[in-house]
Amino acid sequence: MTALSVNINKIAVLRNSRGGAQPDPVVAARVAIEAGCQGITVHPRPDQRHIRVDDVARVGAILGHVEYNIEGNPFAPARGSYPGLIELVRAARPAQATLVPDGDGQLTSDHGFDLASDAERLRPLVRELKSLGCRVSLFVDADAADIEWAAGIGADRIEIYTEPYAKAYATGDYGRELEACVRTAERARACGLGVNAGHDLSQRNLGALKHAIPFLAEVSIGHALIGEALYAGLATTVRAYLEILAAT
Repeated sequence: MTALSVNINKIAVLRNSRGGAQPDPVVAARVAIEAGCQGITVHPRPDQRHIRVDDVARVGAILGHVEYNIEGNPFAPARGSYPGLIELVRAARPAQATLVPDGDGQLTSDHGFDLASDAERLRPLVRELKSLGCRVSLFVDADAADIEWAAGIGADRIEIYTEPYAKAYATGDYGRELEACVRTAERARACGLGVNAGHDLSQRNLGALKHAIPFLAEVSIGHALIGEALYAGLATTVRAYLEILAAT
């Protein structure tokens, strides 16, 4: 079964745009869990422009049986009240830490690690995160030349960056990008890694990806899911994604 982890960052974006406490990411997480999702994802950044440090603890406190996935850049230093990704993980003890090479200048994550260059910097951080009881996943581009490095430094999974596939799907000519995702997944599985996927996945394009990679362990979906939920409701939208994953 492929798990659905609902990324609730966009709820925090909406809250922060107005100030105050509403809408509350914790309430959104509860609704998604009650609708049946298997995980909740947050991606706190040092500038705290959406999920804040206090949100990480508040969300973690209500998850119960579902998995917590905390994403972030392990190289970003502490800043103000942001203690750094490792310290956030140390406090929250999520099931999974997904390492992503994003910076303040990026509106959203837009590329994976260059593992051939970053592996030795990542190795001790992966080891420390695993010592905290976390599964570690590394964000990678489809068809990256260095997938095997992820296994070599002790990671448990990769997460395939799927925006190029999603953009191609929207044009109707997506075979090449889908094949790149499949090749990456198969190479990862061959060296003992689990395979996650995320970024711009939606109800329209998720089924084809899952059909092509039936052994996907997890998809992390936020932007499209929250956007669709504005029209259909959050619980209804979560259930629709779960139906796609169960049918393909």
